[in-house]
Amino acid sequence: MRSYTMTARADSARETGARIQAAALALFSTRYYDDVTLDAIAADADVTVQTVIRRFGSKDGLVRALVAPVSSQVSAQRGDAPVGDLVGTVANLVEHYEQMGDLAMLLVRQEERVPAYAEATAIGKQVHADWVRSVFAPWLDAVTGVERERRHALLVAVCDVYTWYLLRRQQGLSRRQTELALTELLKGVLS
Repeated sequence: MRSYTMTARADSARETGARIQAAALALFSTRYYDDVTLDAIAADADVTVQTVIRRFGSKDGLVRALVAPVSSQVSAQRGDAPVGDLVGTVANLVEHYEQMGDLAMLLVRQEERVPAYAEATAIGKQVHADWVRSVFAPWLDAVTGVERERRHALLVAVCDVYTWYLLRRQQGLSRRQTELALTELLKGVLS
């Protein structure tokens, strides 16, 4: 009986933590950091503020707790990009930005004044640079030294969330036209 009770409590605690994280992610994805309150997170998760604080310590603690699962999700999705296949790589990238691009831009806009966001975006930038190095390896391996570094930097910039944001959100291109534009830009870098 005791083992069952302990298992049930552990399952309940995990479920509560997951609800709090889901509520926090939903709010952080659509509002500025200062506009998200622990009260709102607790209400959306159907728990008390004290439960949120006991579990995560603070709003920053909650942001930091979200970094690992979101990074894992991003890495898994981006990891499906076919190495050396420009069209497939761009499709993978745009799919990712369609799902997470607006959140990424919201975090980047606040990273200079919200330390927890700066930590999250630093991880995201490293994941992005590593992804570029991996999927464009056939083109990067064809050059060395400073030329390789420059080409990598250009690929990072062209594939950056801000480039997607400019094309998709500011210029109003459709998803398909955004993919074509990114492919054209990448062909210029890779030629």
